[in-house]
Amino acid sequence: MLKYTHFAIVASFFCLWLDSFFAEKAQIIIAFSLIFTLGILHGANDLILIKRTNDSKSNISFQKNLLYYIFVVLLGLLFFVILPTIALLLFILVSAFHFGDQQGLYLDFGVSKYILIIYPFIYGIFILFLLFFFHSNEVENIVKDIIRLKVSSLYIKEILLISGFILMSLSAYFYWRITTIRRKLESELFFLIVFAILFKTSSLIWGFAIYFVIWHSIPSILDQIKFIYGAITFKNFKTYCKKGFLYWLASILGIGLLYFLFRDKEIFNALFFSFLASITFPHVFVILKMMQKNESIQKSV
Repeated sequence: MLKYTHFAIVASFFCLWLDSFFAEKAQIIIAFSLIFTLGILHGANDLILIKRTNDSKSNISFQKNLLYYIFVVLLGLLFFVILPTIALLLFILVSAFHFGDQQGLYLDFGVSKYILIIYPFIYGIFILFLLFFFHSNEVENIVKDIIRLKVSSLYIKEILLISGFILMSLSAYFYWRITTIRRKLESELFFLIVFAILFKTSSLIWGFAIYFVIWHSIPSILDQIKFIYGAITFKNFKTYCKKGFLYWLASILGIGLLYFLFRDKEIFNALFFSFLASITFPHVFVILKMMQKNESIQKSV
């Protein structure tokens, strides 16, 4: 993945350069196009991953896995309708761990398992609130639409500073104690600087789209292809897309239906975000299980 990170850095700054050529409306269209294609696609093969990560003795059928998956998505949507504040908080916490996990920070350092969970979580929290910090007014308006309450403050700056302090403290501890991961930690610190420049100089949706697609979705797709098919090739990528097409299409149709029904109402932003969050919930746990399965395979080799 080292070669990919070089591509990701160049692609990120190239997108920042493109930023100056597009009007705000064009940026929004392109950003959502990226999120709706590669962004949603990276979760489109979760059912295949569930099958691959299940024990060989498991006799759970594809249909049952599909029903369980749909149930979790619908439960997430219901959660946002009934308890939107708690649902939003849970979504941020789960997404934070997922983002840190995808950066390759859920590693076996030979330390407490609690630290292994906290470290990627704090990393993800720092990334999210770094984005929120540079676009706090927009974030507060979106949160207000979702929870249907006006909040005086989201304490974005405070959470950013606290998470940054914990992240730097843990990183310094790992850097001092474990020499084998020093290069990894140096790289991640550099990436955080890249993210800060990216978020500061772009709009909220453009910055999020660049991070979500280039730094999260594409690496996740590559990891999944390698896990499912054994190697990253264009042929396997085409197979990956074909296998996930129906799930991807269902997600796009669901979002399209929401837009058709509620495009002229303030509730659309809340419903749209809630839908994306709901399909994220099961995906996060599927990917975590995949990484744990992959780690156990590597240890047994």
